[in-house]
Amino acid sequence: MATTNWSLDPTHSELQFKVKHLMITNVTGSLNVISAILTSESEDFEDAKVTFEAETGSIDTGNKDRDNHLISGDFFDAENHPKISFTSTSFKKDGGDYVLDGDLTVKGTTKPVKLNVEFGGIATDPWGNTKAGFTLSGKINRTDFGLSWNAALETGGVMVSEEVKLAGELQFVKQA
Repeated sequence: MATTNWSLDPTHSELQFKVKHLMITNVTGSLNVISAILTSESEDFEDAKVTFEAETGSIDTGNKDRDNHLISGDFFDAENHPKISFTSTSFKKDGGDYVLDGDLTVKGTTKPVKLNVEFGGIATDPWGNTKAGFTLSGKINRTDFGLSWNAALETGGVMVSEEVKLAGELQFVKQA
């Protein structure tokens, strides 16, 4: 069977993260400069290969001071580690959806992660491009990747949770 390449359509895709702040509410951020390639040998994407990159300097939480702190050495160290990357090791059907396993590299540390992927379907846009849509979700522990900065609270607990929730809306364009 022929291999089909799909590239991420960044204008119709987003990757967000949520982290508990003061242990009472979530702060949401985005990685605004992202790219990905999906390679599939089947129409249903079973066993597809996925590679992904995001620029750490593109983090946007809606607060410039917080963004500057996140790209500093306390967190992502964007100067020395300008990219976050992911390479799949497995993309398996789970009912109508998928489980995506792979190696995530953040701040020079690579760890295996498991992500849930909901398949949104395939459509053709008004310009004749074939698009495939996926919704991604998962969780990682930021300290596994060396993102360990925190501050203890007077009332107990910590300022920033270790758990990071990931959410993506990803649209891919079929390549000729």
